[in-house]
Amino acid sequence: MAVTDAAIDKIKQMIVSGELAPGDRLPKEADLAERLGLSRNSLREAVRALSLINVLDVRQGDGTYVTSLEPRLLLDTMSFVLDLHRDDTVLQFFEVRRILEPAATAMATKLMRDEEIDELRVILESLPAEPTIEELVANDLRFHQRIAQGSGNSVLCSFIESLSGPTTRARIWRGLTQEGAMEKTREQHTAIYEAIAARQADVARSWATVHVAGVESWLRTALELD
Repeated sequence: MAVTDAAIDKIKQMIVSGELAPGDRLPKEADLAERLGLSRNSLREAVRALSLINVLDVRQGDGTYVTSLEPRLLLDTMSFVLDLHRDDTVLQFFEVRRILEPAATAMATKLMRDEEIDELRVILESLPAEPTIEELVANDLRFHQRIAQGSGNSVLCSFIESLSGPTTRARIWRGLTQEGAMEKTREQHTAIYEAIAARQADVARSWATVHVAGVESWLRTALELD
């Protein structure tokens, strides 16, 4: 493992230094191994490891390339790890959401173009008058995803999207068990949208905090009852 780690580090340094840029093809295996002072087996293990975390793209019959290195792509592996969470850690995911989403909402209030805010309204209005739990949760995910994208920060957006999976079950659970959950979600989404449309960043941030904290508070009480 130590040899493989060293090989990974050498390839990483080539990318960090700019010697290998996104989309570049790596030199042939024999040439790269000799150049880096590695065995071909160690190089293969390093390439395999880096391809698993979306840093490299191994194309059979074509060669190995550096990926786009976009945050969304690189953070896909974090999404996989988060999907392995235990139910007793879900509150911690909500705590992180309560920190990140209000900040993203405030940023989006300042940066979203008028047509993007119109898209947010369309998402809001697409929710049926009497939605199923699945429709409510899907709409909730789309709504928050659009705001995260509107923040203009791709890293922040990717983090928020990664947190969506581990909290989906809790959202469904709340919709099934808490009286008035659907109406409350619709009202809070409307308040967030109206604050964004009015370019009131502090108000939008406050409503986003109330929205996430409300689910978190309900879940904390529900888990204590269990």
